[in-house]
Amino acid sequence: MNFPDNLKYTKDHEWVRVEGNEAVIGITDFAQGELGDIVYVEIETVNEELPQHEIFGTVEAVKTVSDLFMPISGTVLAKNEAIDANPESVNKDPYGDGWMIRVNMSNPDEVAGLMDAAAYKALIGQ
Repeated sequence: MNFPDNLKYTKDHEWVRVEGNEAVIGITDFAQGELGDIVYVEIETVNEELPQHEIFGTVEAVKTVSDLFMPISGTVLAKNEAIDANPESVNKDPYGDGWMIRVNMSNPDEVAGLMDAAAYKALIGQ
């Protein structure tokens, strides 16, 4: 499994890549592996300001549906439109083409409370 060192991680298996005052968010390689083949991603929170830990969408796999949680508070600027037509990109490239949302962070200090790659690996027993 792949856990890039330049990302931050949550106990709910989301990752965050900070780009200035914005953050790109998706689910981890571990999460997509546990879910199995992803068939649909629903995100209807674009332009909404959401607090940390709020649900921003759902991901549907063949056997289950899982909520997606905001790792940091902020306004959802955009969703990855490409995953509407190709949800399998979340399985194939969770940190690249399979990203889910872009957020304008309302409290960048929250990033410090997220896990680094080593702590996330320890959480999942890697």
